[in-house]
Formats: sequence, C-alpha cells, structure tokens
Amino acid sequence: VCRTRVTPVRYLPVTRMAARLLLRACVLNSQQLRRNVAVRPFQRAMGSAGGIPTDDEQATGLERRTLEAFKQGKDPYSILKPKHYTGTKEDPHIVPSINNKRLVGCLCEEDNTAIVWFWLHDGDAQRCPSCGSHYKLVHHELPH
Repeated sequence: VCRTRVTPVRYLPVTRMAARLLLRACVLNSQQLRRNVAVRPFQRAMGSAGGIPTDDEQATGLERRTLEAFKQGKDPYSILKPKHYTGTKEDPHIVPSINNKRLVGCLCEEDNTAIVWFWLHDGDAQRCPSCGSHYKLVHHELPH
C-alpha cells in the first residue's frame, strides 16, 4: 500500500505563483480595456479633428462683427492707422463724423505750436483758413 501524504507546505510556492499569474492577467486585462475606444474618456483630438480653432471660428458677438468688418476693409473702432492723404482738392483729408459738422484742428506746418481750429461742414471739401489744406467731412456710422 502506497501512502502519499500531501502537505500544504509543499504546495505553497505553487499557490503563490498562481496568485501572481492571476494578478498579472487582471492588470493586463484592465490596461487593454483602458486602451479601448469605447472605454476611453471623450477627448478632442487636435490633430485628427482639424486642429485648434482659429479666432474667426470661435469669435462671437461684438468680436465677430469687428472681425467681419476688418475682412471687408472697414475699421469700425478706428484701431488702424489712418490713411495718409495729401490734403489737395482732389485728395482731401477725410474726417469721419456722426453729425453734419465737426470741429477740426490743423497744425498747418510741421513745427508749428499753434493749432488753427475751424468748423468743417458736410458737403464739398473745405480749406483750412491758414494753410489751405483741404478737408472733407464723411458720415460715419457707430459700430454698435
């Protein structure tokens, strides 16, 4: 009669190895689930979805109206440097106004310290009473 006695001490290393294998399998399985598209949290992919939106794409309200005006060549808030005019009768200095008249100051000469003030009325171009530069009043709409 063969009697083999099984002792739990003999199977202890096998039990530890089985536990390690089970733990590794669970960790690998959870990592694969995280990589899965259905389980991954929703994120915007900048490269594949067209990249970062431009200012024109995300502008709203007053900013959008200003950007659209710039595209049309208008300067609704007088942000840009004014165009240089020669001041002649054919190319007068343009003065925007929301009224039909405006007070204008002319330096006349580059190093002059006294300003010559005069009223500019709607209609044809008018001359400065001192130096003769021409100015023309142009009706200007407020942007808002």
